[in-house]
Amino acid sequence: MNGGPSGFNNAPVTRTFIIASALFTIFFGIQGRSIKLGLSYQDVIVKLRFLKLVMSVFAFSSTPELMFGLFLLYYFRVFERQIGSNKYSVFILFSIITSLLFEVLAIALLKDPAANLVTSGPYGLLFASFVPFFFDIPVSTRFRVFGLRFSDKSFIYLAGLQLLLSSWRRSILPGICGILAGSLYRLNVFGIRKAKLPEFISSFFSRLSLPSVGNPPAAPNRDVRGNMPSFMSRQVERNYPSVPTATEPPEDSIATLVSMGFDRNSARQALVQARNDVNIATNILLESQSH
Repeated sequence: MNGGPSGFNNAPVTRTFIIASALFTIFFGIQGRSIKLGLSYQDVIVKLRFLKLVMSVFAFSSTPELMFGLFLLYYFRVFERQIGSNKYSVFILFSIITSLLFEVLAIALLKDPAANLVTSGPYGLLFASFVPFFFDIPVSTRFRVFGLRFSDKSFIYLAGLQLLLSSWRRSILPGICGILAGSLYRLNVFGIRKAKLPEFISSFFSRLSLPSVGNPPAAPNRDVRGNMPSFMSRQVERNYPSVPTATEPPEDSIATLVSMGFDRNSARQALVQARNDVNIATNILLESQSH
């Protein structure tokens, strides 16, 4: 299972966040300050080190955490492609701020002035992303290893488990806070899922992204006839008027839907019905599965 087409096509916010996280981690690692970025009672309650609070959101405290963290951030770019860069930016801000509030509350309740209670890194965003991953990304492949059942989603869960246990209590606490933040977002607290940032912010990230390379040339126009199961086709036709002819859906769009676990032919047919709009095609497929 992957996050769709390789690279950062249609994921400029993810690209910027990954680069920032990597640069901050390398910078503080060279200075030997990575381990000191974790939050403690003294930092949050006594001395109010706001700058350290902000830096702890981006920089990981060790190389293994950086590798697993960047891998998960790169995979979760599928959500930016699904909901758009603007709403994904809102998801990032909500996840980070809410998880930080939970962390500060936990640190205040534990009241251990000597301990570094919370490790650094974007744990809030990462583990908040596991909530939509669990509920919204379907399983596409199942297999057995030594009698144990696995799916293509298992590798993502294992990477998350490794990150969660990387610093034991110091990483478990922000991981739990991230899951709580992701759950609140899914519950649409304060109508957060409908919120949007000013358009110039999302366009700023788009300007930062490099031009995509290696995209396959557009296929010639032709009538597309998918092999969607009959019950799914009826549902699609009922909710979305069919079009007699359409251009062949872009391979990137098909791959994005396939990465979410949908059948390739069903994904192509849904894109035709949605006039190659990935978001509408996703809704078509999810509605068809729910019936």
